[in-house]
Amino acid sequence: MKLNLAVAALALAIPFVSYAQDSTAVSTGEYPNTFSSGSANVSPFTNQSKRFNDWSISAGAGVPLIQSADLTSIKNGNGKNLFGYSAYVSIDKAITHAFGLKLQYDRGETRQGWFNTKDAAPDAKAVGARTQYDAISLIGDINFSNLLRRVDNHSPYRWALHGYAGVGTIAYRAYQKDIKGQVLATEVKPFKFGSMFMQAGAGLKYKINKRLDLEGRLMYVVTGDDEFDGGGDKYSTINRREEQVSDNFFNATLGLSLKLGKHESHLMWHDPLQEIYYKLDVLANKNQDVEVCKKGDGDNDGVCDDWDRQLDTPAGARVDGAGVALDTDLDGVIDLNDKCVTVPGPVENNGCPIVKKVDNNQTAIEIEQNLKDIYFNFNKATIRPESNDKLDLAAKIINDKGGNYLLTGNTDIKGNAAYNLKLSRERAAAVVAALENRGVSQNVLKSKGVGSAEAVVPATASDAERLADRKVTVRFIESTDWDSIKKKDYEDAPVKKPIKKKKK
Repeated sequence: MKLNLAVAALALAIPFVSYAQDSTAVSTGEYPNTFSSGSANVSPFTNQSKRFNDWSISAGAGVPLIQSADLTSIKNGNGKNLFGYSAYVSIDKAITHAFGLKLQYDRGETRQGWFNTKDAAPDAKAVGARTQYDAISLIGDINFSNLLRRVDNHSPYRWALHGYAGVGTIAYRAYQKDIKGQVLATEVKPFKFGSMFMQAGAGLKYKINKRLDLEGRLMYVVTGDDEFDGGGDKYSTINRREEQVSDNFFNATLGLSLKLGKHESHLMWHDPLQEIYYKLDVLANKNQDVEVCKKGDGDNDGVCDDWDRQLDTPAGARVDGAGVALDTDLDGVIDLNDKCVTVPGPVENNGCPIVKKVDNNQTAIEIEQNLKDIYFNFNKATIRPESNDKLDLAAKIINDKGGNYLLTGNTDIKGNAAYNLKLSRERAAAVVAALENRGVSQNVLKSKGVGSAEAVVPATASDAERLADRKVTVRFIESTDWDSIKKKDYEDAPVKKPIKKKKK
């Protein structure tokens, strides 16, 4: 996990730094449309159009002090502080006036324990250690002074408070020394599992001149390793902590930054608010008559040609503040000529969407395909539960596509003709009722039965062959013929009242 994060961070650093400031606006040579941002006078952001330097090189040296470990640099058992040494060099890129990135290399040596490893061990219990390390990291740089600077602060801008945080990979060799002598306790190679580390801190910069900055930093380094201090393996005599506990140290440094480029000022030292105040002061002290609408209004749209982005607006068209004819639905037809202002549509249909006409006869065929597998209880008009999915789908088709439909029930030729006619009428009506229970309007479906009148398979055929005649057919009915058809072609049987017996 640590290895993957380190490699990904370093791999992304170079392309991100290279292109971070390189394209703020692109011009196609056309007027921006109604909804574009920025002015019409846009141009690519190139090195020729830049006003500030944004690259620099930094280097410095300092003192590391292990603070959180089994062996520390600060009064660890001997009442003394042991000082190591460190140095760094970095390539810096300013992304904005308040944020930048650093690709940094650190090298140093920490000293920790009861005594300096350059000296002999004072007694048999004393343990000293030193750690030589090399590290590469990608660090984010936040310019707090530019972020928090008051708008009314007109003082010279020479001091700046910066905050840093980043990740990288660290390699080290930790040596342990006691009265017996010095041994290599731990060695970690770079870009290996366990070599990931983090560092964060703050720095105070002073602007010496347009080329040089002086900076003091205090960084806190989280190694992510319990053996960085030279204490040895976990649960050893000296290192009594878990591997998950990190040995951490402070690193105080003093360094210089050399700003590169041909411009007078560096982006990190630029204060946009001060520039605005300066320009406002200049305008306030400058008496000048401003001539408005110098070029007139050639298309009479109420927007001066000086800033009109569409100089040939059609007469009567509503325009925005830039003089561009409004196109509310963004379909390429301006509102003046758009017959459907809020709904997109093609130019050839005056900006209205083209509605496809539904073929109700084809819809009837589609409904019939779903109803051919409807099953009933034997010799009854009761629909079986396994038909529910087909009924749901048929109801959805009718609701989506509309139309008036007549459902006709059919039986095979076998059996009594009068009984078959009655059964076909009841089953067709049962299908209509089932569809209406699923949300279909009661005004768009009607039923009738024809029994075995339209059967084509002879009675001597097998039951499987006669199945083709037992079906419900669907036909689309035009509105002019709809009212002449009854809802169903049979009357419900009257309900008989029970006869009460007289008591003797």
